[in-house]
Amino acid sequence: MSDTNATTPRVFIARHGETEWTISGQCTGNAEIPLTENGKKQSLGTGKMLVGPGKLIDPAKLARVFCSPRSRAVDTLDLLLGEGPKSQLDADKKITITEEIAEWDYGAYEGLTPAQIKAKRTEQGLGKWNIWEEGCEGGENPAQVTERLDRLIHEIQKIQEPFLNGGTAPDVLVAHGHILRAFTKRWLKYPMGFEFTMMMEPGAIGILSYAHHSIQEPALLVGMGFPSAA
Repeated sequence: MSDTNATTPRVFIARHGETEWTISGQCTGNAEIPLTENGKKQSLGTGKMLVGPGKLIDPAKLARVFCSPRSRAVDTLDLLLGEGPKSQLDADKKITITEEIAEWDYGAYEGLTPAQIKAKRTEQGLGKWNIWEEGCEGGENPAQVTERLDRLIHEIQKIQEPFLNGGTAPDVLVAHGHILRAFTKRWLKYPMGFEFTMMMEPGAIGILSYAHHSIQEPALLVGMGFPSAA
């Protein structure tokens, strides 16, 4: 799979590989839960398939890489890029580890499964949980997540704007399942409460680009969810 047909900048979004909490369905925000061995294989396999010269993501053509500071995301980045390209990007100061793309802060729901959250809310006399509307008790609300993602998107757009009429200046975001859905909503200029179904399996990569070659136009989702190659 090659990037030779790309005519405008893109953003590649990458979900970290599997963890034990991914398997169990527990909300994983700030907790440092490591990749499983299968999770490492997922990310390594995706990297071998999609990352490298002449492939979908050519590290030599990356303008910047933004990565969540959680270890599962940092380790995924290492596995996706490989030691040589990662070292070169580090040397070129093109990798930014930032809380702007960290997973949603789940607060009191950290480590709980959806069933446990439902039981907890029932005990509290609360209705069905909608994170997009309510956020998380003791954690982040939609307005806070929107604010930090919009800051990051603005930074990306400043990097990419000179290349909108030709040339490739993609970025890679390595992050987490829920925050990448939130990022995609804001990239498409949808509010957090907008109903938008999108799932990325652990170790998967998606692509975001622009509509009509204009940074002022609504962004266009051009590809999503390449399966991991585990």
